[in-house]
Amino acid sequence: MAVNRVPVLKRCRSLGLEPAYLGYDKKSNRQNARAGKKVSEYGLQLREKQKAKFIYGVLEKPFRNYYEKADRMKGMTGENLMIMLERRLDSVIFRMGFARTRREARQVVGHKHVCVNGKVINIPSYLIKAGDVVEIKEGARSMQRYKDIVEVTGGRLVPEWMDVDMENLKGTIKNLPTREMIDVPVNEMLIVELYSK
Repeated sequence: MAVNRVPVLKRCRSLGLEPAYLGYDKKSNRQNARAGKKVSEYGLQLREKQKAKFIYGVLEKPFRNYYEKADRMKGMTGENLMIMLERRLDSVIFRMGFARTRREARQVVGHKHVCVNGKVINIPSYLIKAGDVVEIKEGARSMQRYKDIVEVTGGRLVPEWMDVDMENLKGTIKNLPTREMIDVPVNEMLIVELYSK
């Protein structure tokens, strides 16, 4: 499997992105060398796509598949794409505060620590539906790792489309998010323009 090994802060800097969207509270003090240069229209579109891929940890081919699926759905393609990315299991685990960073959320899912409706799921790209109950499974709850995570993420704001019980490491999806509920700084219209060429 392909893994992006570029340092997170370096990548954030090149995309003009705050590391907080990935769960990191560090800040880079360096300036981007290309900060003042004029970017072409294609360059802007490409940067938005790279930003979305980087935030959600999705590679090019699956991202393209999400786009094609979003294009076939009713409504705005860009909004459908963002909602689909937000519904990924690793993203939901991060939003619920069961992981400090998005990469850690992906690892938690991969290590079979997550149950959806009582069934263990270890696929980070699994799409959550409204009414699903997501929890950290019994055996893993008592691990020191989760106590540390809850300490760090306890004060994090939980999106209004989910209910979370931090005591029992359990959450319910009340309804699917709308684009307004997703606080990711990506202009999805530019991604649609890029792919529809």
